[in-house]
Amino acid sequence: FADESLSEDADCFQSNIMHIRREIQRSQEDYIREHFERYDTPEYPPVWKTLEVLTLGTLSKLYSNFSDHTAKDLIAREFGLFQHLILGSWLASMTVLRNKCANHPRVWNRRFPIMPILPRRTEHPWITNRNVLPYKLYVQLCYIAYWLRSFNATSSFTNDIKALLTKYPVVDPMAMGFQRYWQDEPLWQ
Repeated sequence: FADESLSEDADCFQSNIMHIRREIQRSQEDYIREHFERYDTPEYPPVWKTLEVLTLGTLSKLYSNFSDHTAKDLIAREFGLFQHLILGSWLASMTVLRNKCANHPRVWNRRFPIMPILPRRTEHPWITNRNVLPYKLYVQLCYIAYWLRSFNATSSFTNDIKALLTKYPVVDPMAMGFQRYWQDEPLWQ
């Protein structure tokens, strides 16, 4: 992360480094403080310590700006995706969703400015109806459900979403971009 030659865009790299420095400096994690009590160099703790304190937004920008597309594809494949651009779009989209949730504006019928790329094929169950509105919450929930299931086959997320919609029938799923018969999609089974 600290090697500019591994980045695609020098300005983005500088911005990322600035955010990384700030996040390390403000970290209250014991392992970060103990690291700097023991070591003066290099400037940053090892990557496995540093990445732990970064925000989702900074992690997303680091991944997107990494110039080694083969390595990015390998990372995407760890989640059952066959193209790094998909994972990059999911990270960017999730950052926006996370920030909206943290700041408490409504998300249920929002138009999201950054839209995730919908994969044509995946290793794990995905949606077959591609006539979805990519700027709506439904697609956000789809990639989250997929992502969770890719590393935790017993994730309860899909069941939790179905239960939440059942509990609040007054909420219109169509306003969130849900399609008719969405529960029949392989992802939601």
